[in-house]
Amino acid sequence: MTTETELEPRRRGRARWFVAAAVLVVVVGTGSAVILTRVSSATSVPEAAPPSVETAEVAKTDLSEEEEADGTLGYGEESSVAGRKPGTITSLPAAGKVLTRCQAVYGVDAKPVPLFYGTLPFYRDLAEGAADGADVKQLEENLKACGYGGFGTPDKKFTSATAAALKKWQKALGLDQTGAFGQGDVVLAAGELRVSALSAKLGSPAQGEVLKTTGTVRSVQVKLDAAKQDLAQQGAKASVTINGKTSKGTITDVGKSAVEGKNGAGQDDGKPKITVTVQLDDPAVAGTLDSAPATVRFTKDVHSGVLAVPVGALLALAEGGYAVEVDENGKRRLVAVQTGLFSGGKVEVSGNGLTAGMRVVTTS
Repeated sequence: MTTETELEPRRRGRARWFVAAAVLVVVVGTGSAVILTRVSSATSVPEAAPPSVETAEVAKTDLSEEEEADGTLGYGEESSVAGRKPGTITSLPAAGKVLTRCQAVYGVDAKPVPLFYGTLPFYRDLAEGAADGADVKQLEENLKACGYGGFGTPDKKFTSATAAALKKWQKALGLDQTGAFGQGDVVLAAGELRVSALSAKLGSPAQGEVLKTTGTVRSVQVKLDAAKQDLAQQGAKASVTINGKTSKGTITDVGKSAVEGKNGAGQDDGKPKITVTVQLDDPAVAGTLDSAPATVRFTKDVHSGVLAVPVGALLALAEGGYAVEVDENGKRRLVAVQTGLFSGGKVEVSGNGLTAGMRVVTTS
């Protein structure tokens, strides 16, 4: 390890060499024919004051190691909505429209097909006399949310009160008041839907794909190498950059199935990928964009309470290793250091006598 006393003579010698070089440049520049005197250790020449330089403080801080991955801002994966009611499509929503429970998704034969919330597909028609089932409870929950109750707390029994509530709902929508519920009378989703694209046109048969939908919240989808799955932990924070603006985000979903495919930059590297979803803590960072490339930085490691300096403060030594030049009220000395984690333009350093609050010469 090079000591400060070993480093100092080299530094003084280097300073004298620069003085001689400066004299040579001035003389040659004048075009005058004069004889230069070589500057040596035996020549008595006053040493010039060190020039003004940029310095930075040695800071005690936390550094984190991060890994970047390419992602895409959007509304998530698309899902198809298929019509199950016979007839002709007579109305469609606009692309980009957000639909909530009880609202019409599209129209068939001039009658609305509204949105209900739930996860159990309506697999049978329901009317008085139907066997008890979770689908009955789901129907009553939606009727009550739309303002049509009278059957008490939603349960699995289809009663005459359920039929009465259905008739009121059907009357309000301009449907035949049968008191019975058909499998294709509604569109079922887990929550709000955003219309991403229309698959059918007005006048098309209603049975078939009608439109495509996504979630309503913008998020960033990252195609992450399956081998790096440990980088993404649900609920953890990540840094997201979109159009030069950076914000924190929260990892809301980590895919469990790895598939061959393209990464976030659209390049196929042949490595299995999982999809990681990051929701922006500050959606304003994305502006009004529906889609955009994004860069996500996942934290790999954190070093807490370490000394750090700008990377530009490191000096590479000829004999190997690094040093920093400490500035003490204009007096400078080299201190050999060991480097640790590099992060965000800073580097972790440790060295004999190096303490927080010192100033070091830096280029940035």
